[in-house]
Amino acid sequence: MGSASKATKNVNNAHDSEILRGLHAAIIDLVDEINRPRRDDRLIEEAGIPLDRALFPLLARVWRYGPIGVVELADRTGRDHTTISRQMTKLEELGLIERKPSMTDRRVREATVTEKGQEMVDLLNAARERLANRILVDWTDEDLAQLRALLRRFADDLMR
Repeated sequence: MGSASKATKNVNNAHDSEILRGLHAAIIDLVDEINRPRRDDRLIEEAGIPLDRALFPLLARVWRYGPIGVVELADRTGRDHTTISRQMTKLEELGLIERKPSMTDRRVREATVTEKGQEMVDLLNAARERLANRILVDWTDEDLAQLRALLRRFADDLMR
């Protein structure tokens, strides 16, 4: 099949509405569950760290995407940049991140995780893994590999 035929097929490829509604419902349930404050509290408790619930998602994102500026971090979290700026200041005061002028735009201060911050991220990641193992106890490695591959594909397509 030529590339023109393939492109036409993809444009006309309407998926089953019931499947799409079910997928949408599952995604909403997943996002709602992930965003519950009690989940954050449980993770912080499992990690045994003294970190405010509002700060640890920012620390995790600085670790994942850093160096990162306040505006980009606010965009990624869906929060106001003034709120993020205050929370970044707290993370900096705690010695978990450091901010330096961007190499590409000196007006922007970008955050990276410090050694102390990395230790906390490591504790959070280990706690997240322990909690995930409890939830996924009946899943096979093949199930998890398939889920990971499909979620990565979905996230990549969503971000295009």
